[in-house]
Amino acid sequence: MTIGIIAAMAEELEILLKDVTLEEKNEKANMTFHKGKLYGKDVVTVVCGIGKVNSAICTQILASEYKVDRIINVGVAGGIGKNIYPGDIVVAENLVQHDMDTTAFGDKMGQIPRLDTFDFKCNAEMISIAKKACESIPELNSFTGRIVSGDQFIANIEKIQWLDKEFGAISCEMEGASIAQVCYLNSIPFVVIRSISDNANNGAHMDYQKFIPVAVKNSTRILKQMLEMM
Repeated sequence: MTIGIIAAMAEELEILLKDVTLEEKNEKANMTFHKGKLYGKDVVTVVCGIGKVNSAICTQILASEYKVDRIINVGVAGGIGKNIYPGDIVVAENLVQHDMDTTAFGDKMGQIPRLDTFDFKCNAEMISIAKKACESIPELNSFTGRIVSGDQFIANIEKIQWLDKEFGAISCEMEGASIAQVCYLNSIPFVVIRSISDNANNGAHMDYQKFIPVAVKNSTRILKQMLEMM
């Protein structure tokens, strides 16, 4: 089994890459794919870049070129649920693209036209493994629920409250739902895991530059536990 691991930013994978026994490194679509062994598992790790187009291209390359069997997406996100705070972990149960709007044609907000699903569901077994990995680190608070994605950096409380009301989302970011869509179309089991950096819905903020090392440390610990369980 080969597992694809995607992060949007280099900082989110830098510690993990130090533990990869590299077998092959290739440049495709201006992205660097690292193929090798990580904690005894075959992996391909890659930084996709920010936004839905970058992450979709990256995921399709993992599917078509590397024939990965599973995909894990890690990174940073904003909190929406009022009980979620910086440093907490969110494991997606499903994902929706909140900026997809064809409501003029009678579609529900977030519905991708002519697709046979509204949300993209993470693999139940991978969710369970991610939750167990989080629970094995007692100082981490973790949550499961819907993550929404869009090509927008959400910075105002009104939009956060709308995402809560419209989608019942507990977190928002800019890549996960497009990764989920590509996995869905290619029948690849996946899970999306996010470290929360802030939450305008409850006024919780953390200095982003100080938070990145915390997020990277947490993601690395969770991924190590997950790979050992898979």
